[in-house]
Amino acid sequence: MTDQEKLIETSLPFLAEIQNMTTGTEVEQWLNATYPPGSPLYDALAALVKAGVRDGWAANVEIQGRTYRRARLCDPSARTFNFSITAVYMDSTDNTQGNPEESFRGDYHAHPYGEFNMVVPLNDGAALAGPNGWCYGGWTAPAPGSHHYPEAKGGAVIALFYLPAGRISYDIQAPGMKAH
Repeated sequence: MTDQEKLIETSLPFLAEIQNMTTGTEVEQWLNATYPPGSPLYDALAALVKAGVRDGWAANVEIQGRTYRRARLCDPSARTFNFSITAVYMDSTDNTQGNPEESFRGDYHAHPYGEFNMVVPLNDGAALAGPNGWCYGGWTAPAPGSHHYPEAKGGAVIALFYLPAGRISYDIQAPGMKAH
């Protein structure tokens, strides 16, 4: 069994558990209390997705060079309780975007059905922005209908995210941007 298949297999009991949950602050708090860094599930998934980034099968499609990459690891199916699994790698080191806290912003997008997002920092002090502030390791759970720039600061992070029905929309305009 490949590491990618191990990551999917390790995710299946978790997906069975969350399949009928609706993302938002309450679910985010539950995820961080139930599966925090140091828990067997978090640590197993973190090790597998880090290996995937290192070995080139996770977050291997360049979006903005080597500093912003992603890859869908599996499409939604009955096996995955109709979730897709995607890995994203973001590194804010030496970026020139000029954002507050020297953060790096990726592609603006929406979550029609929400997102269960496991955050794995690769550097001390690295964090990913979530709906409830910066996440330095653990989980974020943007609610259905939410939209945002993915944003990292303090170095490199991996986001392992589970999307209900595989739904994510990049066909949305960021506030303050003019249509072309």
